[in-house]
Amino acid sequence: VNYPLACFAERIGGELIAVHFPEINGDPAFWEPKAKDVRAFQGADILLLNGATYAKWTTETSLPESKIVNTSASFRDRFIEVNENVAHQHGKDIDHSHAGTAFTTWLDLKQAEQQATAIRDTLIKLLPNSERAIKNNFDALQRDLQALDTELMEISGKIGKTPLAGSHPIYQYLARGYDLQIRSVSWEPDKMPDANGWAELAAIRKEYPSKIMLWEAKPDKAIARKLVEQGVSSVVFNPCGNRPDEGDWLSVIQANISRLSRAVPKK
Repeated sequence: VNYPLACFAERIGGELIAVHFPEINGDPAFWEPKAKDVRAFQGADILLLNGATYAKWTTETSLPESKIVNTSASFRDRFIEVNENVAHQHGKDIDHSHAGTAFTTWLDLKQAEQQATAIRDTLIKLLPNSERAIKNNFDALQRDLQALDTELMEISGKIGKTPLAGSHPIYQYLARGYDLQIRSVSWEPDKMPDANGWAELAAIRKEYPSKIMLWEAKPDKAIARKLVEQGVSSVVFNPCGNRPDEGDWLSVIQANISRLSRAVPKK
């Protein structure tokens, strides 16, 4: 139901499996599938769900229980509850809010590894004769995830308790996993915030004087310029819930980490 899981499955299953991830215009978390899309999911051997209330359509549609794998089940007791309840849109997405359970679980790379482990175990059950190949593929992915996790840990150590701002309330697991102080507004990169939006950021920065703001995508130049005037630099940290135009999920996360590293002031 999202691209991180599709990427993990492609890496772990390799040529042994065919991964179906539909073309989605917008955020897969708030996608509403058409009947043909539902039929494609229903006909799959395995349905990889993110859990943590991601893709609510999966709870409102008839899907074969025996095929469902909740990849975040191993850490469901560590889900983060969100109070933000302001409805807004991402581009062409429907109106929605981020109240409830935070769902970008994979931004804590240790949790991403647990989700990949759930996929590995499921594929071994489905294809027991290919266990060795599946484990070898998983081991390679695990090394990549752990290397990225190590990089993020090193950067978080340099950031320390220096506060960061988030353009959107999606960085909860990133903050907890790497002990980062992140307070978020609900802005879109292509829409200039109104006076209330800027006032909200000012109130946050009064208590948490952040000089770096994390964005899902590159903000419009006018927004970035106004932030610079206030002493705030913009850094894209894309959760990559959807398939990127170039590269894969791992390369996008690597690029996120590199940008954040460059933005952190040298001590």
